[in-house]
Amino acid sequence: MKKDANPDIVVDKAGAASSLSRREFLKVVGGGIFIFVTYGEELAFEEPARSQAARPSLPTDFNAFLRIGEDGRVTCFTGKIEQGQGAITALPQMLAEELEVPLSSVDIVLGDTDLCPWDAGTFGSQTIRSFGPALRGAAAEAREVLKELAAEKLNVPIDRLQAKDGAIFDKTRPQTRATYAELAQGKKIERHLTQKPALKTPAELKVMGQPQPRRDALKKVTGEAHYAGDLRLPGMLYARILRPPAHGAKLKDLDTSAAEKISGARVIRDGDLIAVLHEFPDEAERAMTLIKAQYDLPDATLDDKNIFDHLIKAAPEGRTVAQGGNLEEGAKLAAVSFDETYLNSYVAHATIETHTALVSVEGDKATAWASSQAPFGVRDEVAQAAGISAQNVHVISPFIGGGFGGKTRNTQAGQAARLSKTTGKPVQVTWSRADEFFNDTFRPAAVLKIKSGISNSGQIVFWDYEVLFAGERSSQQFYNIPHHRTVVRGEWGGGRGGGAPSAHPFSVGAWRAPASNSNTFARESQIDIMAAKAGMDPVEFRLMNLNNGRMQRIIKAAAEKFGWTPAKAPSGRGWGVASADYQGTYLTTMAEVAVDKAAGAVQVKRVVCAQDMGIAVNPEGATLQIEGCITMGLGYALTEEVHFKGREVKDLNFDTYQLPRFSWLPKIEAVLLDSPEVAISGGGEPPIITMGAVVANAIFDATGARLYQLPMTPERIKAALK
Repeated sequence: MKKDANPDIVVDKAGAASSLSRREFLKVVGGGIFIFVTYGEELAFEEPARSQAARPSLPTDFNAFLRIGEDGRVTCFTGKIEQGQGAITALPQMLAEELEVPLSSVDIVLGDTDLCPWDAGTFGSQTIRSFGPALRGAAAEAREVLKELAAEKLNVPIDRLQAKDGAIFDKTRPQTRATYAELAQGKKIERHLTQKPALKTPAELKVMGQPQPRRDALKKVTGEAHYAGDLRLPGMLYARILRPPAHGAKLKDLDTSAAEKISGARVIRDGDLIAVLHEFPDEAERAMTLIKAQYDLPDATLDDKNIFDHLIKAAPEGRTVAQGGNLEEGAKLAAVSFDETYLNSYVAHATIETHTALVSVEGDKATAWASSQAPFGVRDEVAQAAGISAQNVHVISPFIGGGFGGKTRNTQAGQAARLSKTTGKPVQVTWSRADEFFNDTFRPAAVLKIKSGISNSGQIVFWDYEVLFAGERSSQQFYNIPHHRTVVRGEWGGGRGGGAPSAHPFSVGAWRAPASNSNTFARESQIDIMAAKAGMDPVEFRLMNLNNGRMQRIIKAAAEKFGWTPAKAPSGRGWGVASADYQGTYLTTMAEVAVDKAAGAVQVKRVVCAQDMGIAVNPEGATLQIEGCITMGLGYALTEEVHFKGREVKDLNFDTYQLPRFSWLPKIEAVLLDSPEVAISGGGEPPIITMGAVVANAIFDATGARLYQLPMTPERIKAALK
């Protein structure tokens, strides 16, 4: 690629648009050692429910592979993408650790469907937890294969050889050595070990666990980083897509005559897809404004006020996901019982970068650059839209400007593919902000019902939990409760309805830590309610009702950093606490807030988040994720809410949909616990899930007012104060 006079990126179409099989790739890159890793078991990637049926079978060499070049540099190939979570830094650390090479010598290719192994997508804090061990295994096997090659080259018994800093040397005669570059020179070797080598123990780690600056930081702060919308192809057309006024609206009349009079504009109607294309984006936009369309609108019976009653009526039969003891027996043991209902509204992903794709279809081949969390999903979408084989579609992933679960869907890539095939030219589709709000999937509105009880001593004796449409994740109880049941009715995935087609007026899906934000808000609010009724400090109440030593440890670590002193809530201090277990990552968040009772305004002054994720591969990156999650979490806690009437989305820009602002930000302190005995888990999502609960609990401590619905807007706070 090269730059032209404009600050855009021009793609060398002849070079970049060709699709390479792995066999062809080996021919192109020439010399080097390729270690193809074969595992008997498939990696278990958790993916959105909507894609389970379409998931291809995983090849036996699915796990990550790497290339050692003749110059000694190492390239890591992964189907994961970089959307701000730090995979571009942490994955090379994991590879460098096991391969015994300097971190500075490791390059990484992310999300290229011709060069990288198939991957379900980047979501659920799975990159480190699920892909990381496979990558480490690949590097460890590569290291041992290099030892075999060095033993042959140096004529030294393999048990006398050691790998370090990209070389193999004789431990008894260190001057007898061979570098990886020397071993790779002019060779292409596929070799497998009969036995998988063990991964390093925590005590042996030298690269993992050490803080590293983000590799993409300088590019992103200087504007040098390239996203799908920065790319240009010769002859490329910009497309603007006609958006109906409401979901389910039926087009009854269309007049494109005025738009077609714009010089160079081309109007295309392909079934339900109506678009204007032009070589200049502003002219395409101007032509789109001239299209006159009339629609029949669906009945507008639902809105953001009555949606919760509707969801209760529309919820499917329940599915029990956890239970123990006997609820009737537990209820008899309760001195005080509680019956509460919690609500959360629809929330948008509101990513900085809207959905964008550049697609070039040439005959039976296509190349796509897309802002997507699932490059292989884009490959399938483009193939279907263009009517060609998926094997003939090459998807190249640039940087992604945030996804949060919303970019697992690739509608914009399909649109670009259809238009490119029709016009015979490369087409770039970039959704406007209004398009993004309208076409995006939302975090589902949800209802959460909890019946619980405590004994005279403050022990939780029963817990009956029902989740409507939030989903299962983080719904299971980790407190020590002898009699409990958790029932889930309706899921967050599965497209419109989440398993109940009539439930939602528009599509819903994963939103950063799907289900966990809603479930944690309800659970930790209920825990606080019981602590207050028991007359106990909320931290002491939690510790007393836990027999999980790891969770107790994380609560104590947060309390120590925060300087927590016991007091019964509401104490007037404005302190709150919330704990969670997210996919194996344990965390506790504490916050201090100030509440303007007259205005109903909340200022979060300070947040401490203690997190136990096993070994933090890159502590610097983990800290950044904690800070980002806390910042983003303030939005769903206090302001973010999609308003709608019928199936018409009312919030189409940030004038009505309010995101967190820099002026809101509290002092943020991150605590990372070192737990080498715990399996490594993810950190991209966990810190966000406690924000709704910790702010709600802090508001209660400050004012005595309990909030049961997210977001906790000034109007709702003032109503609760009454």
